[in-house]
Amino acid sequence: FCSVKRVSVIKGSWSRDQQRGHKHTTPRGGGVVCNVRSPGCFTLLLLHCTCTCIVLSAPPLLIFKINMEYPSVKLNNGTSMPSFGLGTWLSQPGEVSAAVKIALNAGYKHIDGASCYGNEVEVGQAYNEYFNSPGAVKRQDVYLVSKLWVKDFGRVKEACQRQLKQLQLDYLDLYLMHLPFEVEGDHPRGIPDEDGTGLLGYDAKRVSEVWAEMEKLVDEGLVKSIGVSNFSSKKINTLLASSPKIVPATNQVELHPYLPQKALLETCKQHGIVLTAYSPLGGPGRTDKADDELNLLEDEIVTAIAKKHSCTNAQVLFKWGIQRGTPVIPKSTNEKRIKENLECLKVQLDEEDMNKLNGIETRYRFIKQLWAITPGNPVDSIWDGEYLG
Repeated sequence: FCSVKRVSVIKGSWSRDQQRGHKHTTPRGGGVVCNVRSPGCFTLLLLHCTCTCIVLSAPPLLIFKINMEYPSVKLNNGTSMPSFGLGTWLSQPGEVSAAVKIALNAGYKHIDGASCYGNEVEVGQAYNEYFNSPGAVKRQDVYLVSKLWVKDFGRVKEACQRQLKQLQLDYLDLYLMHLPFEVEGDHPRGIPDEDGTGLLGYDAKRVSEVWAEMEKLVDEGLVKSIGVSNFSSKKINTLLASSPKIVPATNQVELHPYLPQKALLETCKQHGIVLTAYSPLGGPGRTDKADDELNLLEDEIVTAIAKKHSCTNAQVLFKWGIQRGTPVIPKSTNEKRIKENLECLKVQLDEEDMNKLNGIETRYRFIKQLWAITPGNPVDSIWDGEYLG
């Protein structure tokens, strides 16, 4: 189920004194695990492959765990972003800290968050505990993301500094403009009332001004990369027409086989912008689901491909995004699910699988962002003709 890249033959010996001093350890985030049962000589065949392999040689018994290859995408500023991460949207206080630490200990290299999720203080506690614990990977080896909320358009640097303090970080790897629709800065809820009170909406000039303030964050070393989220092709092109100093590195949007965002993907590719998928399963954990809402996880094509590869339906959907070049950031607070989701990196979809998934004709947007619609306008008014991707 994996591709072996090369084979190393290792010969050596192990003394009884070395055996006494040896402790069986598993480095956090993966690595090499060695367990020697008895002294003597050994020969080890070490397989270098694209997934986690257990290689045995006896006698004596040596066990090495080889890291699965963690895919990444190259951004337009020369940095790289891991193609699989943990999302923290809808992760409740009391759960999100544990989820983040579970993910980091399991080997996740990308954590996505946002100010409006209301959990960044707890996420910051998890970061601090993890990065200061024995055996943890270094901060610079994990890709950490957050977002500027729409009521903070008038205080970009202040908002970013506040978030860094909450997250107990010196910098972010990526900072996104969460949406292109502004809400009044002093609005108590952070999103408009049902009658539209507090909504300022989309203004191209305002978005360009906010983007210029985000560019300063890069200059000051507060963030390494900046990007956008929930931008349509039209809004991407409008921002770029203002000749910004920095082209957005990414555009994070709802993305899955029911909403493949083909036109938006092409627009982003033309400008060197990586399209990233939130809710790659359709957001099954949401509390605002409609009674007649579709269930992406139960799709017949997805189910058949999962059966073919002896993996979960979720793993198929994640790997579809990764192999398509669109990183995915699924949310979970369940330990078993967090670890199981990461196993998608072992799955290798073939051309037939990808063609079948790309050929799904069902179209459905689960996260509609209805609050951003100016009263009296249709739903598609905020998506500029790309409501169904």
